[in-house]
Amino acid sequence: MQQGRPDHGDGLHEDLVKLATRRDALRIFGVGGASAVLTTLGAASALAKPSAEVPDETAGPYPGDGSNGPNVLDDSGIVRHDIRRSLGSNGTLATGVPLRVNLKVTNAAKNYKPIVGAGVYLWHCDRLGRYSMYSSEIEDETYLRGIARTGKDGTAWFQTIFPACYSGRWPHIHFEVYKSVAKAVANGPIVKTSQIAMPEAICEQVYAKSSYTGSSGNLSSVSLATDNVFGDDEAVHQLATVKGSVKKGFVANLEIGI
Repeated sequence: MQQGRPDHGDGLHEDLVKLATRRDALRIFGVGGASAVLTTLGAASALAKPSAEVPDETAGPYPGDGSNGPNVLDDSGIVRHDIRRSLGSNGTLATGVPLRVNLKVTNAAKNYKPIVGAGVYLWHCDRLGRYSMYSSEIEDETYLRGIARTGKDGTAWFQTIFPACYSGRWPHIHFEVYKSVAKAVANGPIVKTSQIAMPEAICEQVYAKSSYTGSSGNLSSVSLATDNVFGDDEAVHQLATVKGSVKKGFVANLEIGI
């Protein structure tokens, strides 16, 4: 379903998006300012063109989809909106700042028409930067992983917690899109694999909490522009719009084209 991105841009918005490349941002503003530029322009892009073809990205070393070790996709209960607990009888709860993720999936080949009935598998690390099923001490846990179906407006939603920032990576959430939930639990084929980037200002608020051990320091050592996944010309299409508060929780929205 991946097609060339149509030309929607004109005027100031087109100029801003052209400017918001890693190369130009680094040259004009330096490494420190590039992240802020990309964040600001990402918000402007989301308002002017709410959906765009999202780039393909690595699933990383901890997908839990059977491609690198364990497979959670065919486990009972994996189709769910609330992904904070592990599956099965133990039901371990991953704690952290509440976060709802709304991922709207659209068809880039059909003028970004919402895709109804797609299966979205979403996963991310916990507040200590660990991945269930892989990291030491939580290999037997399956929390912060789940599959949801896109509704009439193309949105799949998840109730989760804000992910940590671990060394070497910008705060992010992984996802895979399948043609349907049935295809997702049957392991494919995958239509799109990519990642969601979290805004810096929101991350700073969350990581000020002592429960997010190490995240604040890790965040200060990386930027969107230097991240090995988001540090390219396409980062503006992966940056979520996030609203809320640490006390009441946050809501992250992102529209993508596939």
